[in-house]
Amino acid sequence: MSDYKAGSNLEKVLKAGHFAFTGECGPPQGANIEKLKEKASHLKGCVDAVNITDNQTAVVRMSSWAASLTVQQEGLEPNFQMVCRDRNRLAIQSDVLGVYSHGIRNMLCLSGDHQRFGNHPEAKNVFDIDSIQLIKTVKVMRDEGKFMNGQDIDVPPRLFIGAASNPFAEPYDFRAYRLAKKVAAGADFIQTQCIYNMERFREFMKRVVDMGLHEKCFILAGVTPMKSVGMAQYMAKQVPGMDVPESLIKRLRGAPKGKVADEGIKFAVEQIQEFKEMKGIAGVHLMAIEWEHKVREIAELAGMLPRPTV
Repeated sequence: MSDYKAGSNLEKVLKAGHFAFTGECGPPQGANIEKLKEKASHLKGCVDAVNITDNQTAVVRMSSWAASLTVQQEGLEPNFQMVCRDRNRLAIQSDVLGVYSHGIRNMLCLSGDHQRFGNHPEAKNVFDIDSIQLIKTVKVMRDEGKFMNGQDIDVPPRLFIGAASNPFAEPYDFRAYRLAKKVAAGADFIQTQCIYNMERFREFMKRVVDMGLHEKCFILAGVTPMKSVGMAQYMAKQVPGMDVPESLIKRLRGAPKGKVADEGIKFAVEQIQEFKEMKGIAGVHLMAIEWEHKVREIAELAGMLPRPTV
């Protein structure tokens, strides 16, 4: 965990020992800034910070830094996401300096979904560096005031550095070790992929705690409420690295007519309440995926409101 004076609200919340609650906002597939502001309005007062995704699923959207600035102007703290797919090391370091100069203080470092999954599969990827190297780059820029080439930075970007972890991707036994690599590279906080198989996640967290990783960074468990049986089946079969147990699909299928979404929310709330008691978990990252208007309801049901002021 970084030892400089906290600059972001999320960092202050975590360092004060509060159970953090972050949200997510996907920029629009166009320049519709009003749509983005409308999404942001549902999250205001509910979350400690909001992730702004970077061309997620390799689909062209408004840039993450531009959307981050808009969200910031709306009174929310952005967690600026950056993927390595689309930038070389010049552009990466340039954008890090740019977002910091505009008051952004959180950054999530990601490799990025391969372009073949998106709407420009013929695009040429970059991947000049990977997510672990990106974490290290931002840490050196922040703590040592150096670019990748060793040149001095006049005003270092003092960012709270985040990374992602997928507890369910293959090879499963390597997951905790990959997380350890990200922590060693300089990650201050971790947000996991959305969790559905609670039994396997408990096993993952036992390994993480046994390795002492929870003492070196803050771990936020990922939650995405299921809206329908179809969504659950799609995520189970079509989304790589996702583990949706058949018991959850049966539970959703058994919900009364018109109440499947309510059951999905109920399960998400149960998860959040368990994460509050789980050793090594410092907060929850709620990815509502175009369901931002449900965030306040979920936060209230899970006892996450009001958010702490620090």
